Amino acid sequence: MHAQNTLRVSIFLGVLLTSCSPVLATVHTYLTPAGETLSTEYTVTAEGKSVDTYAARVLDPPFAGKEWDFGGPYAFANFDMEGSTTVKIQSKRSLRNTVVRPQYPDVQLKVEDDNNLTLTLGSPRKISIEPEGKKSPLLLFANPLEKNAPNPETPGVIYFKPGVHAAGKISVGDNQTVYLAGGAIVKGAIDAQGANIRILGRGILDGSDYEWRKGPYHVTIGITGTNVEINGITIRGSSHWTIVPRSSRQVVVRNVKLCGSRVQNDDGINPCNSQDVFISDCFIRSDDDCIAMKGLDLKTPNNNVENIVVENCTLWCDRARIFLLGHESRAAFMRNIRLHNLDIIHYTMTPFLLEPGEEMRIEDVLIENIRLHGEGQGEIARLKPVVNQYMHNKVPGHIRGVHFRNLEVYGAPGGYAMQIEGADPQHQVRDVFLEKVKILGQMLKPDSPNLKVGSHVENVKFIE
Repeated sequence: MHAQNTLRVSIFLGVLLTSCSPVLATVHTYLTPAGETLSTEYTVTAEGKSVDTYAARVLDPPFAGKEWDFGGPYAFANFDMEGSTTVKIQSKRSLRNTVVRPQYPDVQLKVEDDNNLTLTLGSPRKISIEPEGKKSPLLLFANPLEKNAPNPETPGVIYFKPGVHAAGKISVGDNQTVYLAGGAIVKGAIDAQGANIRILGRGILDGSDYEWRKGPYHVTIGITGTNVEINGITIRGSSHWTIVPRSSRQVVVRNVKLCGSRVQNDDGINPCNSQDVFISDCFIRSDDDCIAMKGLDLKTPNNNVENIVVENCTLWCDRARIFLLGHESRAAFMRNIRLHNLDIIHYTMTPFLLEPGEEMRIEDVLIENIRLHGEGQGEIARLKPVVNQYMHNKVPGHIRGVHFRNLEVYGAPGGYAMQIEGADPQHQVRDVFLEKVKILGQMLKPDSPNLKVGSHVENVKFIE
């Protein structure tokens, strides 16, 4: 009996130890193709494997030398991982004051000496490694291991193998897949029209050879269709808007890295007159708005912008807004919007700008679990129906049912105002709920100086 019990305990402990033991690190890297000039700012290894660092430009002519400063060119690097992974970074610059943004419990930073540091990643992460703030950071993209890559011989697959490809405009239709293999740099743009389309891989879609607004297509990835997925790729140096679902349904953008700020008007992702758009686990650095929801068309049946989810993303906008809802307002409704679990690491203009016009109704918006790194800016949100230069019908819109929950601003002192103001008695802001909004350690209250409530506003309610 005693022997049997001992055996059972031994088996139990063996199972327990096996289940609790850490997953051994697996790292997959991708070689840079010949002809690509890498960044010389950083040397990176992951579990001893070399990870090539690419260069991204900011402020090409005619924008160079203006009054703004984006911190100069920067570097980015991709690799795939599973299990706790050790990353070593070396630079000729001093790394003593390096900050990692955003901060995660499973990302540990250790500065070894002036030119070397070690990172431990407990899971795949997308982070900005900043020795000197916004000056020439390293964007490090640790992806999950890639699964189910398509066979290049499969009908309907447009396959870009490792190497540099001068592709120009890539037209994609029903039931097709565009695959950018790791180590592929595809110079061009994608026009996706149809149903059941996939744009996948670990390669780079590169617009940085094209002058402002002179790419092979009017956006970098244009979507007009249903059931479209973009997953895993990196987009560098867009020449205009980057990812644009227009009059589309069931669009997924997942684990996509946008390395922009080369030109103005390089908006990150713009759902236009589209429904059921899901954006998750992305990193966006752009000059113009990171995500702008627009109504561009009143002719398409069911032209609303609705059922939009943005979650688990890291966002950086150098000149404009993080989220813009409504400047182009040719739709009856912009509604059922969910912005959830987001890190805003750098911004300039108001990060949450809701400014509808043309009688459009912004309704049912939830903005929750937001961490916003402040650098002294004046505003965090503005809810205000307006008339602007982009509107055909020169009347304001309407806002109703906006809920801010668990939003925290940390960092440098600043105004960080939340402005709420209607346009007139017919174009009001109604039913705004503020729940656990914290600014520099202070909870937002009705008498807080950060709260600016103007006329034509009804029912601003604080929730404990």
